Parts: sequence; structure tokens; C-alpha cells
Amino acid sequence: MKVQFLGAAQTVTGSCFMLEACGKRFCVDCGLHQGNKAIEERNRDEKPYAPESLDFVLVTHAHMDHSGLLPMLVKHGFTGSIYCTRATAELLELMLQDSAHIQEVEAQWAATKYQRRGLKNPPPALYTTDDAIRTATFFKEVEYHTVFEPAPGIRVTYYDAGHILGSGSLRIEADEDGKTTSIIFSGDIGRPQALIVRDPETPPTADYVFMESTYGDRNHKNESVSDAELADAIAYSYGKGEKVIIPAFAVERTQEILYCLHNLNRQGKLPQDMPVFVDSPLAIRATEVFKRHRELFDEDAQALLSKGDDPFELPNLRYTLSVEESQAINSHEGPCIVISASGMCNAGRIKHHLKHNIWRPGASIVFVGYQSVGTPGRKIIERAGKITLFGEDVEVAARIYTINGFSAHAGQSQLLDWLKPLVSGPSKPQVVLVHGEEKAQSMLAGLLGSQFGVRPIVPGYLEEMVLEGARVAETLTHEAQAHPRINWNFLTGELERKWGIFRDRLADIEQRPWVEQTELQDALEKMDYAMTRLLSRM
Repeated sequence: MKVQFLGAAQTVTGSCFMLEACGKRFCVDCGLHQGNKAIEERNRDEKPYAPESLDFVLVTHAHMDHSGLLPMLVKHGFTGSIYCTRATAELLELMLQDSAHIQEVEAQWAATKYQRRGLKNPPPALYTTDDAIRTATFFKEVEYHTVFEPAPGIRVTYYDAGHILGSGSLRIEADEDGKTTSIIFSGDIGRPQALIVRDPETPPTADYVFMESTYGDRNHKNESVSDAELADAIAYSYGKGEKVIIPAFAVERTQEILYCLHNLNRQGKLPQDMPVFVDSPLAIRATEVFKRHRELFDEDAQALLSKGDDPFELPNLRYTLSVEESQAINSHEGPCIVISASGMCNAGRIKHHLKHNIWRPGASIVFVGYQSVGTPGRKIIERAGKITLFGEDVEVAARIYTINGFSAHAGQSQLLDWLKPLVSGPSKPQVVLVHGEEKAQSMLAGLLGSQFGVRPIVPGYLEEMVLEGARVAETLTHEAQAHPRINWNFLTGELERKWGIFRDRLADIEQRPWVEQTELQDALEKMDYAMTRLLSRM
């Protein structure tokens, strides 16, 4: 058996683990890479995925960092089955079409920019709405705790991961050469006692455990503190007559925020004249999916529903589907709460709300989810003085809140609790840490060693592991391909060369008409400003 890490290897996006077993080639998840330009360029390279030779896909849950490249596979020749739970299938049908729409809009913007500049060959959409619609025809729904065989000799069982509606941890068994190799893929592990969904399950033990490590370096604040922090943000901006902007993932996080606001309203901590806008068509449609799958809710949510109390309803709640309704929010006078996607501020309507509000001292920006390296959200929570939105540098003057208690990911101690039953026996599995940044993985690896006597493997992007039974027989790295070397000497040399040319021409410039000189001065001042921004990040 062979496993290659095509994403979520020392990062938290692009989850995709490519396996070869029993003569079949398949992957667990196929997610979008999210971050800066270099990271997102990975989405356009289909070669490592070889979609036309892929037999099937196992999807843990519907978040785009685990599923957002499925239409890319279909676009490039994949025709196999995509296995997932029923709730995941319903969410994916909505989310992939929404993602495709974003891809198409961004491609249109790029084409317009290229045309204005006289350039040719603008980048096409990563995939289209037709690709996303076709992807849904390959879905095959599975039930929790029910073994199924996607191919002869390969058995798969889903367990509730407690992360979002329909999320699963997978246990895979493969029979090869008279041996059975068992692997657990945790997917994203949820928090016990989280709002809405049931607690995560730990699958039966296996030879290997591929475990997420997003919050391997810290625990979350408890839910009561999170409620209080959100109430504080609301009170602050309400008192200033400004808006509370909440970047939130459309699936699970938006519904949890509504649930929390519902509780604050019952406690008298939500001003009755303060509108709450859910400004994400996807979040609105996803909420309907949640309402159809109440059987997956936890006991607390079920108890509310049994009393006729809908946790997703508020007296002053407004859903905005159209672009015109979304734009009208920015001209709304007085305080309000705006919940909008994307959760990492790298696409969608949230960018417009930030542009209109992040420079206002009385506004609040409330982050309630993980912010990946390179995303605008990460830059804001790391206290950037300015942020670039639609090509314009905007000052960050709003009050910034980071409330990790809403996270759908298990914190450090909860990850250890999930793993403990799997490593408590005499024969310990090989633990492989995925879906985490290096700092989080390093700290969690140390704890696994000190508490459980386990030495985990931390693979890198594009790394391959050859498994023979319960033994890792070989590890292959592709460092040059995974992280192409940046030629700093060439780049700095080019800057110095061109600066020399400019200096040589300076005498001629000073003889030109004054108006021409001022235009050149403006261009040079922009370069100086860009260099100042660059130096501030070093």
C-alpha cells in the first residue's frame, strides 16, 4: 500500500491523501488549497491527482478545504464514485456549485483586467458550474457504522467525527498479499459538547492513525467565555452606532453563530433594535439542510426543538440572497450584525463588508474560525496595520475579536482524548499528524511522546509512504517539487540593475517638463510605498 500527501501536510488546507491498494487508486478527500498566491496555484496542477486514473473518492465532510477540488477531478476525466454521508452529499451539492460560481466570477474579473491591460490568455475558471453539477451525479451515500466495499478487498466504515453536519472519520481495511492493513483517517475532529452536532466518536483501533492537528498547540476557551466575548463585541459596536462583522464559514459556523445569538437574545444580551443579517446565499441554503437533518443534532439542540424553539431563528433576523440586498447592508444606518462568507476573508461578500467597515474605529470584526497562513483573515488577526481589499490598502481601525470557542475543531486536550483509546493497548498504531501547521504539530508530537510513548510521523507536501502491513517500509520526499527554490539572488539583482538604469536616466528626467516629472514622481512614490510595506513584513 502507498499513501501520498497531496495536501494538509504541515498546512491546514488542500486535504487529499492519495492511496494505492488492491490494484486500485483512490483518495480520502480532495480539498482546495487556500492561502497566498503560491499556495493557491497548487489548485491548477491536476497532474499529481491524475484524475482519469482515479477509481473512487472517500469524502470526510463538506468543507471546501476537504472537497473543493472534486469538480476539478471531474473536469479532467474522473468518472468514479464519490462516497460520503447523506448530509454531506446535500451540503456538497450546494457548496460545490457556490464554489464554481466564485471560480467563474473571478475568471471574468481576471479576463477584464487582462483586456484592460492589453494582455492575452487570462487564467480560466478552475472549474465551472456544469462541472460541479456533474460532480453530484457521482455521489454515493453511506451510513455511519455500516461497512461497505468500494472495491474488492477494500472495506470502509464511517464514524461520526462531530465536526460539522454529516462529517465522518474513516476506518479502512485493505487485504493485500495475505495481510490486512487498517488505517484510520480522522478527518476534522469536532469538539465535545459543541453546539448543534453530536460528540465525535473514536473508531476501533487500527495499524495507522492519520490524525488532524489543527489546534495541537492550544486549547479553546470554554463556550460561556465565547458567548460573553461575542456579547462584548455586540455591546461595543452597538454603543458606537457601528456594525459587527462576522466572517463565518457558511456551513456549521454560521448556524452556530445563529444558535449563540439565539441564546444571547433569550438572556436579554442582544439589542432588540439591532438587525442580524445572514449575507451568504450558501449559508441560507445550508441552514435549510440543517433543518432537514435534525436527527444528527445533539441532545441539547433536540431538547430545544422538542419545545418548539428553533435555534436558528431570531426576532430581527434578515436573510439576504441577492447582490442588491447585500449591497444595501453597507448603506444601512445604525448598528447591525453581519454574518457573511468566506470565513477566511479570501473570497465572497465578506470582503465588501470589510472594505466598508474595517477602517471604522467603532466597528467590530469577530473571527470565529481558523485563519490559514496567507489569507486576509490571518493577516488581520496578526494585527496588520493595513489590509489590501480590491487593490486598495485599507487601515485596520476596527476592534478585532478572535473567539476560538466557536471552533469546530477539537482543541489540544480534546485531540489527546480522542486518540487515547487507540494508543492505550500493548500494540500501538503508527500515528501520522496531518492538517496542521508545523508549530501545532511539533507541540502535539511532543505530548504524544510524553503521554502515550508514541512517536508520530509528520509528513510534508507530496511525500509518499510505502506501507507493508503495520510497518512503514519506505518514505519518498519530493522537496524540490513541493517547495521550488526562490532565486533571491536573481530577483534582487534585477532590482539593482533596474535601479541603476533609473539613476543613469535621472539627469535626463530632470530636463523634462515639470508635469511629466510629477507623473514619474508619483510612480516612484508608489514603488517606495510598496517597498516600505515589503520591509514591514520582513
